[in-house]
Amino acid sequence: MSAVTIYHNPRCSKSRLTLELIRAQGIEPMIIEYLNTPPSEKTLQHILKQLHLTARELLRKNETLYKELHLADTTLTEKQLVQQMIAHPILIERPIVIANDKAVIGRPPENVLEIL
Repeated sequence: MSAVTIYHNPRCSKSRLTLELIRAQGIEPMIIEYLNTPPSEKTLQHILKQLHLTARELLRKNETLYKELHLADTTLTEKQLVQQMIAHPILIERPIVIANDKAVIGRPPENVLEIL
């Protein structure tokens, strides 16, 4: 099996549960606390391809910042949304787990089992 990476927020219960589930499978993933170390634009675009999602679909729409930055504006481009997620990583849905060149969002945590 290839390495497993989790884009993790330790303050998020779903992220903690997903990490526990990965470890319960006998796997110690590479943990990236993405709020402290946001992905680059290139990395985030690659993750979006692995997830088969658009930037808009990966946005956390219930975040106050989403409303403050007017990200519901449908005229914003994919690139503009990606740049906002890099500048404000709290806007990125979490946790994201990558394994075997595939990615899933750990909501619910059991989603990760399909790629491990």
